[in-house]
Amino acid sequence: MLFHTPTQYLVLVLCLVAGWLFGLASSSGGRKWRERHHAEEVEHRRYRDETVAELKARDTRIRELEAERDRAVRAAPAGTVTTSAVPLAAASTAAVAATNGHDTHRHEGSLGGWFGWGRDNLSRIRGIDEVRERELNDRGIKTFKAIETMTAEDEQALEVQLRLAPGTIARDGWREQAAMIREGRDDDHVRRWG
Repeated sequence: MLFHTPTQYLVLVLCLVAGWLFGLASSSGGRKWRERHHAEEVEHRRYRDETVAELKARDTRIRELEAERDRAVRAAPAGTVTTSAVPLAAASTAAVAATNGHDTHRHEGSLGGWFGWGRDNLSRIRGIDEVRERELNDRGIKTFKAIETMTAEDEQALEVQLRLAPGTIARDGWREQAAMIREGRDDDHVRRWG
């Protein structure tokens, strides 16, 4: 047997009580960490809600600016549609950047917007590669609908701006391709244009 005398038992009990008191004094009881965790959860939830609200406001502002640009493009005379769209698109981009509080050159290489929202993948059209798609986006042409609704005069002006041979857009059928892709007729598009 390890303990033989009452003094040894008393020392053992005192050591156990002292250890228990020391452990009790040094532990936080978990309450401090639970409170910190809860505070972090509340802060994260608030930040997430603010971010979602900001993104919705930005998307709404972008849609308003694009609608304003489209109205201005439609209201412009036929010969100046594409030339007036460039400054208008630049002004829209600057206004959106000012609204967002971001630098206008920050997303140049990306598809634009947050996660590319508001733009179609124009490179799906045969005759448009990624470089040409960026040039079209810089000129305010971002959707299949924008290509589909171009007039012959718009095509001619765009061919001059993109340094394409006259008749390239009509020959490659950009408007017809855009309509097929926008309507979801991908099989017909692949069958006809590969």
